[in-house]
Amino acid sequence: MTNTYTPTAKSLHWLMAILLFGLLALGFYMHDLPLSPQKLQFYSWHKWAGVTAFLLVLVRLGWRVTHVPPALPGSMPKLMQYAAHAGHFMLYALMLAIPLSGWLMSSAKGFQTVWFGVLPIPDLLDKNKELGDLLAQVHKILNLLFVAVIVSHIGAALKHHLIDKDDILTRMLPRH
Repeated sequence: MTNTYTPTAKSLHWLMAILLFGLLALGFYMHDLPLSPQKLQFYSWHKWAGVTAFLLVLVRLGWRVTHVPPALPGSMPKLMQYAAHAGHFMLYALMLAIPLSGWLMSSAKGFQTVWFGVLPIPDLLDKNKELGDLLAQVHKILNLLFVAVIVSHIGAALKHHLIDKDDILTRMLPRH
């Protein structure tokens, strides 16, 4: 078994990281803007990117299932190995749950998503203002949790690199 991720896994990881940071930044920025054509455009872009991220995470999960990742260092305590696996599980679960909550919210609020302005995505729910408002809160809470898990993920990678001086971080870096 190799001690590095495949080029495809690395590409998907960094592509998703860039896309998700952009989605988070745009989502937090546009949330409190006054209603305007610009805000509606931002929402469209956010939804397009969200659908794209959802599709990419499905590809990424398919790759992960069919390609064994490098083993964690044997010197890593079992509790830390468990935490690493739990953290990755949370990242994947949230990468699925967040766009689904957004899709459900848009459906309940009566705003169909049209991917890149071309492909209509079917609504999953009938229009229901109360449910739409509840789903907006769920979407927000999931995103705040996602930020916390991402910060933990980055912090753990840096801890491994700077303190433990192992290869956990470098095996996911491009050109390694």
